[in-house]
Amino acid sequence: MSENLDLVRSIFADWERGDYSSAEWAHPDIEFVIADGPEPDTWKGLAGMAQGMRDTLNAWEDLRDVVEEFRELDGDQVLVPVRLTGHGKTSGLDLSQLAARAAYLFRIHEGKVTKIIIYMDRDRLFADLGVDEEHSS
Repeated sequence: MSENLDLVRSIFADWERGDYSSAEWAHPDIEFVIADGPEPDTWKGLAGMAQGMRDTLNAWEDLRDVVEEFRELDGDQVLVPVRLTGHGKTSGLDLSQLAARAAYLFRIHEGKVTKIIIYMDRDRLFADLGVDEEHSS
């Protein structure tokens, strides 16, 4: 297994426990992007990424990513298709009933994540990258 896959797996191990406190894996100039969904946006730097994560997490109760696979696309990108679970704090929307299928794209350089792009509609990510969804559930 590659170092990049190991790095992304370790990030999700923390996130799956609801622990978003560590950013040791992130490059200081990281770019954090939500590409689609109700409020697409981009944040830069560690403080920006923290704000973007807070903005996203604060809208949901018990938001969790259920990883379906980790796929290395090339030497510096790792794709992580996920199913989302949780409830909207205001709407009560149950993501598991929607079969919400999102995906993360991590870009990594010299052992640090330089960019995270989150697609709430994973089909759009697969289309943008020209990647086959065959291996994803």
